[in-house]
Amino acid sequence: MEKIINYFRSSWAEMKKVSWPTRKQTINYSLMVIGLSVGFAIFFSVLDYIFNWGFTSIFTQ
Repeated sequence: MEKIINYFRSSWAEMKKVSWPTRKQTINYSLMVIGLSVGFAIFFSVLDYIFNWGFTSIFTQ
């Protein structure tokens, strides 16, 4: 039982040492991730459309 208590005490001490981001940083990072995800989705959708169109035009002739 003592090992478990020591584990939680040391975990709590380590959590106090963490440098947490500010609210503004968290919002900015979240918006960046969402924006990049949407951008990559659009990019790969366009590539998929181009390759699909190319292969279709090659194999249907």
